Amino acid sequence: MQTTYTQHCASAPLRRTGIGLRARHHAEIVASRPDVGWLEIHGENYMGGGPAFHHLDAARREWPVSLHGVGLSLGSVEGIDKAHLGRLVRLADRIEPLFVSEHLSWSGLPGLYLNDLLPLPYTEEALGIVAENIDRMQMELRRQILIENPSVYLGFSHSPMTEPEFLIELARRSGCALLLDVNNIFVSAINLGRDPKAELADFAGAPVKEIHLAGHASKDIGGTALLIDDHGGPVSDPVWSLYDDAVALFSDAATLIEWDSNIPELETLVAEAARADARRALGGREGHHAISR
Repeated sequence: MQTTYTQHCASAPLRRTGIGLRARHHAEIVASRPDVGWLEIHGENYMGGGPAFHHLDAARREWPVSLHGVGLSLGSVEGIDKAHLGRLVRLADRIEPLFVSEHLSWSGLPGLYLNDLLPLPYTEEALGIVAENIDRMQMELRRQILIENPSVYLGFSHSPMTEPEFLIELARRSGCALLLDVNNIFVSAINLGRDPKAELADFAGAPVKEIHLAGHASKDIGGTALLIDDHGGPVSDPVWSLYDDAVALFSDAATLIEWDSNIPELETLVAEAARADARRALGGREGHHAISR
């Protein structure tokens, strides 16, 4: 039976786009108070305490903050690492985040941690494993979490479900919601020879509460272009176009600009967020539901 979890989120959807709170911008964000809607942190960067908490606490007085995880390995057959989950729970209790999110991936085995987010085959067995791990995570956190779709570079020979089918069923079984990374949809679809817009359309009706936008790189691999989800540049024009479609499908979902490598000046991130705001506003004028902070 599906458990109902508390949804710790704003009483109204976020109208303004958010940005990631990164170490190089800590002091500047607090001092300049840029015109953005909210902030996201990577939980693993704050689990050890330290001076970064001073800036985080100051930022929390100005904006809602979400907690994005990269290390729980929800696809692991061995289950979630108890110590890591405990640290995440303590952090969430301290900062009372707007959202808590994690990735549909696995990244470790007992005694071994792989510094990557590895994809899963979309099978019934994998679905059961991930749903069980999510259920444990949500019970410990006492809240609903959001699960992010991955970026992939190769397909599995046996993966009977599509990614949208898998994630929608995962949400139904576990009570989680979804974080839809539009750049990941684009990267994965192009790498696997699929239509990104068709992939996005298959998520229609899914419980999407957050959208990520990011840049990607292209590398030549034996004469074939492979897109790499590196979060190291501005959002590309095709991804902006896909975002327009996502706004039409999920008008109440909050939007975040991710930029995790080659991090630019703060004003560049703020400009990307403003561009997302402008495109969302255009979608609203075309008849989609208006949202407000």
